[in-house]
Amino acid sequence: MPSQFKNNHYVPEWYQNRFLPASQTNKELYYLHLKPEIFIDSKGIAHPTKGVFKQGFRKCFAQDDLYTLKLGPVESTEIEQKFFGDIDRNGQKAVEFFTNFTHSSPGHAHYAPMVLYMSTQKLRTPKGLDWLATQVDTGDWNQLLAFMVKLRNLHSAIWTECIWQITDASQSPTKFIISDHPVTVYNRVCGPRSQYCKEANDPDIRLHATQTIFPLSIDKLLILTNLSWVRNPYQSEVKFRPNPNPFRNSVFNFLDIQIGRQLSEQEVREINFIIKSRAYNYIAAAEEDWLFPEKYVSKSNWNKYGDGYLLMPDPRGVNAGGELYWGNNDGTTGGIDPYGRLPGDPDFSKESDEGIEFATLHKFKGEFATKFGPVRRGWNFDMGSFIKKDTDEMYKYHLSLFKKKKYPH
Repeated sequence: MPSQFKNNHYVPEWYQNRFLPASQTNKELYYLHLKPEIFIDSKGIAHPTKGVFKQGFRKCFAQDDLYTLKLGPVESTEIEQKFFGDIDRNGQKAVEFFTNFTHSSPGHAHYAPMVLYMSTQKLRTPKGLDWLATQVDTGDWNQLLAFMVKLRNLHSAIWTECIWQITDASQSPTKFIISDHPVTVYNRVCGPRSQYCKEANDPDIRLHATQTIFPLSIDKLLILTNLSWVRNPYQSEVKFRPNPNPFRNSVFNFLDIQIGRQLSEQEVREINFIIKSRAYNYIAAAEEDWLFPEKYVSKSNWNKYGDGYLLMPDPRGVNAGGELYWGNNDGTTGGIDPYGRLPGDPDFSKESDEGIEFATLHKFKGEFATKFGPVRRGWNFDMGSFIKKDTDEMYKYHLSLFKKKKYPH
């Protein structure tokens, strides 16, 4: 049996390579063991092992036989060879595409591989597998791996309906770190010590305020925010978004992707602290100092990073409504609302029909305008063009919405 398929990287080497500066020739990162082992010497004295070490990709974020199926003396490495082989090859291309995404480049072929790669990446780590074992209630490793393969698209529908934001740290001296669980989730009221974050748990991505962050490279970060949270950030953070069922189809709109946001160094440090806080055992970075964002970030301000706006897309690029309808060649028609519900569902288009989100979204637009001014923090492709800055008339309108201070709870 080929030995290269028995040493399993739960964070691929090609992904680790994306976090090296372009000028660095050696393929090594600084790695930090968050729970260093204790060594007992011959005199019975305890010594902590070295927490930080510099090492190449081959030996890091890897575990022997993590994906090897075993039946008595018989072993199979097909999951590593065939299952992850295709997902990683296509995922690598998709990650590269979204790292350099512009609205002028067609990318429909990269969307599905991207969400499949991210969803599988969230399951394939030691933390992800430990979480999955509790969800499917199994202690059998072969059965657990079978569930991982079967549920590989578990997160795809929910992420598809999020607002996607691609942010840039190129102007920050501090760059992004990566962890042994690189698809990281953040909910502002679920701090690292909350019940939602115990052991291998993360806040459910279906909760209104849960946001997903995924570093694409040393300088780029993808942030996914539930549409329901952008449209109404005044509701309970830990209630489920509309239609939380993950096992269904969904529709992705490339035009809604927000780009152009430049992160400050403090924002990068806050994001790195979130990544570190949600890691399981290891984090890595190109510079040793980046491994310790807590030197610059207050642990107690979990819900106040970026003055409470750290991961939020600019709501001025988000619209209410969003139902899609189509006709087929055979004369039949179809439709879907922004939360994946189909005509015939009693809640289809509920938010639009009842105006539930209209007032809160417009208030939030006014709040953002008051905080950040007329220049938008990120922009998408709307009505045939980018709107990077509000006109004077639109800016005054947004400010007036915030001053009304009226919105339904």
